Amino acid sequence: MSSSRARGVPVDDLGHPVVLPDPVRRVVSLVPSLTEAIAHTAPDVLVGATVWCTRPAGLEVERLRGTKNPHVRRIADMAPDLVVANREENREPHVRELRRAGIPVWVTDIRTVPGAFASLHRLFAACALASPDWLARAEAAWSAPAPSGPRVAVPVWRDPWMWVGGDTYADDVLSRLGAVNVLAGGRYPRLAPEEAAAAGPDVVVLPDEPYRFTADDGPDAFPGLPVVLIEGRDLTWYGPSMTAARERLASVLAPFSPPDGPCGGG
Repeated sequence: MSSSRARGVPVDDLGHPVVLPDPVRRVVSLVPSLTEAIAHTAPDVLVGATVWCTRPAGLEVERLRGTKNPHVRRIADMAPDLVVANREENREPHVRELRRAGIPVWVTDIRTVPGAFASLHRLFAACALASPDWLARAEAAWSAPAPSGPRVAVPVWRDPWMWVGGDTYADDVLSRLGAVNVLAGGRYPRLAPEEAAAAGPDVVVLPDEPYRFTADDGPDAFPGLPVVLIEGRDLTWYGPSMTAARERLASVLAPFSPPDGPCGGG
C-alpha cells in the first residue's frame, strides 16, 4: 500500500491516484460500512448506495443494485464526483469500467482495525472532510490492550460452510478481543462443521451477516459446543459501529474466556 501522492493527487489504499474536485459534492458508495461512515460524516454528499447499505436506517439515496453487481451504467449516468469501493467487497472489472467512463473510484483495502482507522482518515482527507468525532471515539475504544479470550470459530456462510480465516478484518477484530481464531490458516477456509469443531473452539460465534444465522439456523450444526449469536456488523463493519462494537463483542465472549493467563490474541 502506498501513502505517497502522485503530483499532489491523493492515492487510495491500493496506491491508485484519484483526481477529485474541490469540494466533493456527489458520492456513490458500494460498501455498506463505508456508506454508513459517509452518511454519518457528510450526509449531504451521498447520492447513491447498494441495496445492502442498510445503515443508517431510513437512508434515502438511489439504490444501484448490489456490491457484486452494481448498476455501472446508471452510476456513470449519475456522474458522481467519487465512487467508493472495497477490494474485497467489490469486483475489479466494475472498478475498471467506471474508471474508463471517467468516474473517479477510491478503493479501500482494510484488513485490520488500525488499517480501518488509517483508511478512513485517508478517505475523508481526500474528500476535504474533517475526521469526524465518531472516528476519534472508535480509536479510543479500540486502544486498550486485549484481555484473555476464548478459542473461537466463526462461520460466515453455510452450503458451503465458509469461515473467518486469517488476514481478514474480522480475524484482527477477534485478536484484539483476545480471542484465538482456530481457523486462521486460510483467509476463508471451507470446512464442514465437524471439521471446524475438531479444531477445538471454546465457542462457535454465529453472525447475522453475510449469512443470516439465527437461533433456528446454525446452532443445530454444532452439537455439544457452546454457540453465541452476534450482530455481524460488529465483527465486519468499519465505521460508526466501531465505537461500541468492542464492548458488545467482549461481553458476548467473556463467559467463555479464561479467568487469567496471557492474552490469547495480539
